[in-house]
Amino acid sequence: MADPRVPGGDRGQLELPCGETVHAHQLDMGMREFGCDCGDVHAVVVDVHPVSRFVPESIGDVLRETIETDDEFPEFGIAHVMGVVMEEFPDEVAVADVSEDGSVGYALVWVTDFDSRRLHEIVVELLVELMEHAVSHADEETASEFETQMLDFDVEAFVDEYRDQGDFDSEIDTPV
Repeated sequence: MADPRVPGGDRGQLELPCGETVHAHQLDMGMREFGCDCGDVHAVVVDVHPVSRFVPESIGDVLRETIETDDEFPEFGIAHVMGVVMEEFPDEVAVADVSEDGSVGYALVWVTDFDSRRLHEIVVELLVELMEHAVSHADEETASEFETQMLDFDVEAFVDEYRDQGDFDSEIDTPV
């Protein structure tokens, strides 16, 4: 029987890419990943997480200043980051809108088929692609300088260092 508060069913229930299900009430804001009944570890992201979960705040600032949004979110944020991930990996991300459920502390939750470290790498790769695209519209010197810098950029090394500095083994989000 459908939940009387949400026509058509329980909006907090996520059908994961692995085939298992999880309810938003099982996921809290401090979780980065969880061990699933399928045996894998899945990354968890909620809309209150800052972009600095994945990149330095200064990059988040630049993204917010330069990317205009045309949706219900006033500025570029984690919902946009996860939207880009979902565009690239549509069958590997489950999302639930729990904005009507005041007991969870967030409005949107995403669970990926990959663990939090792999998600971190994917997000950095996609943000670099986004920045490369934006820079391609800049003057030739700026674009050339950015492309040169990106030749030396190692995503895995960046993620390792960022996660070490940010204490990502803790359950608490502590952006660098």
